[in-house]
Amino acid sequence: MARNKVDVDERVEVEFNLSHFKRIMKYVKPYGKTLALMTFLLMITGIMNIINPQIIKTTIDSFIPSGSVKGIAAAAASIFIINLITVFITRHRIVTMNRVGQKIIMALRKDVFVHLQKLPFAYYDSRPHGKILVRVVHYVNSLSDLLSNGIVNIITDIFNVFVIILVMFFINPGLALVSMAPFPLFVVIVVLMKTKLHRSWQDYSAKNSNMTAYIQESISGMKVTQAYSREEINCDTFEEMLDECRGKWMYSQKIAQAISPMVDIASIAAVLLMILYGIHNFENGITIGMITQYSMYVLMFWSPVVNLANQYNSITNASAYLERVFELLDEEEIVKNLPGSEEMPHISGKVEFKNVTFGYENNQTVLNNVSFTIEPGETIALVGPTGAGKSTIVNLISRFYNLTSGQILIDGHDISKYTLESLRSQMGVMMQDTFIFSGTIEDNIRYSRLDATEEQIAEAAKTVCADEFIQTMEDKYKTEVNERGSRLSAGQRQLISFARALLADPKILILDEATSSIDTETEMTLQKGLDRLLKGRTSFVIAHRLSTIKNADRIMYVDKGRIVESGNHDELMKKGGAYYRLYTAQYAFMDDNIKLNKNGRERI
Repeated sequence: MARNKVDVDERVEVEFNLSHFKRIMKYVKPYGKTLALMTFLLMITGIMNIINPQIIKTTIDSFIPSGSVKGIAAAAASIFIINLITVFITRHRIVTMNRVGQKIIMALRKDVFVHLQKLPFAYYDSRPHGKILVRVVHYVNSLSDLLSNGIVNIITDIFNVFVIILVMFFINPGLALVSMAPFPLFVVIVVLMKTKLHRSWQDYSAKNSNMTAYIQESISGMKVTQAYSREEINCDTFEEMLDECRGKWMYSQKIAQAISPMVDIASIAAVLLMILYGIHNFENGITIGMITQYSMYVLMFWSPVVNLANQYNSITNASAYLERVFELLDEEEIVKNLPGSEEMPHISGKVEFKNVTFGYENNQTVLNNVSFTIEPGETIALVGPTGAGKSTIVNLISRFYNLTSGQILIDGHDISKYTLESLRSQMGVMMQDTFIFSGTIEDNIRYSRLDATEEQIAEAAKTVCADEFIQTMEDKYKTEVNERGSRLSAGQRQLISFARALLADPKILILDEATSSIDTETEMTLQKGLDRLLKGRTSFVIAHRLSTIKNADRIMYVDKGRIVESGNHDELMKKGGAYYRLYTAQYAFMDDNIKLNKNGRERI
């Protein structure tokens, strides 16, 4: 059951808190020295910039009235040098911090991707893949500016604000108090907007997630869309999602951008109050130069305040994304190596199910108290109606899911007590959903065994009859195939996937609908190779085409989560039970002219 659909907003399970901040600082910590150096340099520039208003005050109050050309020239040169140094340091900070920020983003994205490799099938079964993709790409990218410049800028701006306040109060406390008058009101308004702004960014991230999920789903299902002429309907649906996403973005921006005008109003009000106060107190030693100086200090004070307000928006925005990213990182690795897990020794292939019960959901049972024993080298065919539990049985052997109760043993070893890698490395699995990666045919076959030689790859392909069609392609094994193998037929994709599974040389081989997309002529040739290949391996074969499993050592009929019949083909046909009815019904459907006696032998 999907956790949500592409058009259902995701709800954040854990709101942003101090623990999230501590976790992100773990990624920042390796670059602590660089951050400290950049912060120190910016503090130096901040202090140097504070000197400018004093130089201008001196120029207005002393050099200009006295006509000192040298003094004016010296003042101009000082301001030029200060600004030149500031520009140089700023450029160095931008280059350095962008480099650091991208390294932090790279480390975070790597951790997200590595964690995705460990999450169980149940995680991917429960949500649209586009909503996973948006976390790895968009949400992590959205943190780039905050991590590359935000941390240093926040520290520096806070430092500059305090330094400017100290200087202003040192020079003239009265002017300083008047200049600071609008600031408390501004802080109150920003704090009151905090919750509303954070919620608006959460809403936008949910709509953006929905849109990305719908795009991913639409691209994956484009052939179906065009086959049923759903293009116009899909475009209308996407337009609705775009409109929702745009609406949430505009609302978030409306709140976020309200802060900047408030800063402008507050700074202008502060300058006017300061000028009026200065004019009223000229007799108390306040000069034109001092008023000019304080006008500059006021603007310099509100400039980092504006920066802090913008950083506040960035932090609020980033926190909404961090919630989603850390929510993914906090997803439990349900299927994982248990404490004290050992390496699975080299296996011979004996498989035992002991009272195995399993369900994908807590209130749903797919397998109910299943028990059986398979000896090494046996070929077992699993048949039965759709949804009976056949694929579930083979998935549990590879430990893709945890059991609800019971045990699965391989060579007498409980598979839950051994590492996943050592267990799965001795198995070859061909899923029902054949997946071909972008790259060459050779790369796709070698995926199961990276050290395989070209000769070994070709041998595996020949065994499963894939070599014949590969040799007809322009670059043979070096032929590039599109993503998901779209330039290959369904049968060709299955043969390549088959060769991939066989190249691993597993002791246990699992074939889930291995020949469902292969034509009858190829199937007959393939069966000869399979007979040779399956010999000496424990094999589980799921097939709806019963002609492919007649020679299996044992056929188990699965229905409603139980094994209702077990035996070879002749035994089950003589029994005249569920397998007999399935077999005769399939042949009757395939060819009404073929008649079968109770032993399953063809007669005309």
